[in-house]
Amino acid sequence: MSKRFTLPPLLFRFTVTAIIFTLTSCNEIFPGMINPENGLCGSVSLSNDQTVLFSQGNDQFFAHRTAATGLGPYFVATSCGSCHTSDNRGHPFTILTRFGQTDSTGNKFLAEGGPQLGTFCLPGYTPEQIPPGATRTKLIAPITAGVGFLESVPDSAIIAMADANINNPDGVRGHPNYNTIPSYVTILNGAIPRADGKYICRFGRKAAVYNLFQQVANAYNHDMGITSTYMPVNPYNYQDQTTPPVASTPEIDNTAFYSVVFYVTCLQTPIQRTPQDPTVQAGQKLFAHIGCASCHQPTLTTGYSPIGALSYQTFHPYTDLLVHDMGPGLDDHYTEGDATTSEWRTTPLWGLGLAPGVQGGSTYLLHDGRAHSIQQAIRMHGGEAAVSSSRFGMLSPDEQAALIAFLQSL
Repeated sequence: MSKRFTLPPLLFRFTVTAIIFTLTSCNEIFPGMINPENGLCGSVSLSNDQTVLFSQGNDQFFAHRTAATGLGPYFVATSCGSCHTSDNRGHPFTILTRFGQTDSTGNKFLAEGGPQLGTFCLPGYTPEQIPPGATRTKLIAPITAGVGFLESVPDSAIIAMADANINNPDGVRGHPNYNTIPSYVTILNGAIPRADGKYICRFGRKAAVYNLFQQVANAYNHDMGITSTYMPVNPYNYQDQTTPPVASTPEIDNTAFYSVVFYVTCLQTPIQRTPQDPTVQAGQKLFAHIGCASCHQPTLTTGYSPIGALSYQTFHPYTDLLVHDMGPGLDDHYTEGDATTSEWRTTPLWGLGLAPGVQGGSTYLLHDGRAHSIQQAIRMHGGEAAVSSSRFGMLSPDEQAALIAFLQSL
């Protein structure tokens, strides 16, 4: 006579918990996490094999590195997720310091540790310092959710947005940031190079990075001191002659590297919350009325992408991917690519309302986190954005509140 099989109590509890975890949203299991319906959690629609690769990239993205796994000797953070908490914006705790370039002729301090300062170093190494005479800027990591959609916007669309501003009555102009790209980068579909061989770039605060492949290579190397096949030399402190700039065995293998590129490429776009709220709708109209949408373009459309879920998609990032002159108040006397020192890429506004949730309940906006509220960030807009900023100041308190409610819904 056969016996009825029963699970031991501990194993039974573990099994039930696993089933509940599988069937329950991340918000219900971990109340501190962001519900997928509220923004940043999960991927675009993927096949089973692609989902496995996405999961592997997720593990790598949030894995903390140590000296034993390639960290350093100079670094800013120990993982990608340290700067991009929940795939959102960064925090001043992991702010980057970049230095050494003042115009389009390039960085003059590459032999002295440029373009990025290693905030920390491993024991036994000399802390890095900014070389005398080098200008600098501080940069908070931008949001990573939805970046695959931004990569898939055709160059022709970016050029068209710049052309549309030629006669803008508010003085908004903006232009693509062209830059020299590394040889390991694969040219994007539909790329339109300039006659001098430079390409339109779109990532980073200065829009000086060409695509997500290059961005991941830069992040591992500059932010964590981890070499790859594509950037095989560790960041170098010119003051510490014990670490000469020589190529090393890759500290992240190509399989893990590719999985991280795939992960960030396939992150879903943030979802607007409460779009039907009358106050939010009124704020959206004011956003367009005072001219914010001239730069923060609400809607873009992707071109072809080898990832089907990214091809020919209409999405709402609130950016034009151009760089704009933001006036002397935001001029840090540092630049990248062809942008001037006062020009910055239009920051995508999606996920803005979720920022305090990953910034310790506070708000750190603009490129270096100097603005501690949305209102303050708007008032700090100068240069090409000065007219819109002035119009915001002339709105009634109720109108200002409506516009802020709209931005917080993104």
